[in-house]
Amino acid sequence: MRSCDVLIVGGGPAGSAAAWKLRREGVDVLVLDRERFPRLKLCAGWITPEVVRDLDMDLEAYPHRLLTFPRLRLHLGRLHVPIPCVQHSIRRFEFDAWLLERSGAPLEQHNVRHIAADAEGFVIDGAFRCRWLIGAGGTRCPVYRTLFRELNPRASELQIVTLEHEIQYDWQDSDCHLWFFERGLPGYSWYVPKEQGWLNVGVGGIADRMKRGGQDIRQHWAHLTAMLEGGLAPGARYDPSGYSYYLRGRVDVVRRDNAFITGDAAGLATRDLGEGIGPAIRSGLRAAQAIVAGEPYRLEDVTGASVGSIARSMLGRATRASVFSGRRPRTPGGGPAHGLRHRDQ
Repeated sequence: MRSCDVLIVGGGPAGSAAAWKLRREGVDVLVLDRERFPRLKLCAGWITPEVVRDLDMDLEAYPHRLLTFPRLRLHLGRLHVPIPCVQHSIRRFEFDAWLLERSGAPLEQHNVRHIAADAEGFVIDGAFRCRWLIGAGGTRCPVYRTLFRELNPRASELQIVTLEHEIQYDWQDSDCHLWFFERGLPGYSWYVPKEQGWLNVGVGGIADRMKRGGQDIRQHWAHLTAMLEGGLAPGARYDPSGYSYYLRGRVDVVRRDNAFITGDAAGLATRDLGEGIGPAIRSGLRAAQAIVAGEPYRLEDVTGASVGSIARSMLGRATRASVFSGRRPRTPGGGPAHGLRHRDQ
């Protein structure tokens, strides 16, 4: 039986962030994931300046695709609003593998099926033993299912269903576009360009409201792609896939003895934009801090809203613009810092 101090179930952003912090403190960590990395992951791939700071990322040194948006374009009916702020897009295929490799933690490909607690900690499938256990396996995380499901039952009214696809596409508009409540959708759809000719488009909405309204996510997908065909992405061809996750509601219990749940396993996606990467990373770091420093595991600073992050980014961008006195870098074919590419590969 393989033993370690901390076993992390799930090698995505929450698990990798926890492993990174624990390894820096010299803790013996093992990550289990049913997939082999790099692996495909459905996600718009939108990260905020808070994610960059929480991970101590050097954007110039990041070795994969990363596109910086100096604004977001929000669409609400006939209202079209450019929001000046700084956000970034990545490909999860690359980003997650990079985070896991950077953590320095060993990865074992294993599909966790049985978790048993005993006086010394936890035994996983009779093959792994640990003192501490972190559940970072997403919505269907076995740690949540075994130890936390009865304590934190899922709220059906907060379940999000999505359809999306990420394709190679020679996009011409480098801004991120978001459409809210289009044709009664209880959610939003998106167009998120990625560096070096990749594009993610998708639609997501609250499942319970769509069901009660007689709506189908595939109808909203058809509307989005027809709209993109007439403007932002003519000629693009899609083969969408779907997934489901939960927005943040009441999360009464996130620690049970020496076991923790993080990220989508705890249902931490923001209530307004369904952003999951930032809350996953911050909760993973908080779980690691609780282990190494004996601090309470609290998620008060793992925000339930993305608007605050965007507002802080707007304020920071305005402050930097005043310092530069208008001498911000320019890129060919766009306005100030339009669609900034962090590097040419």
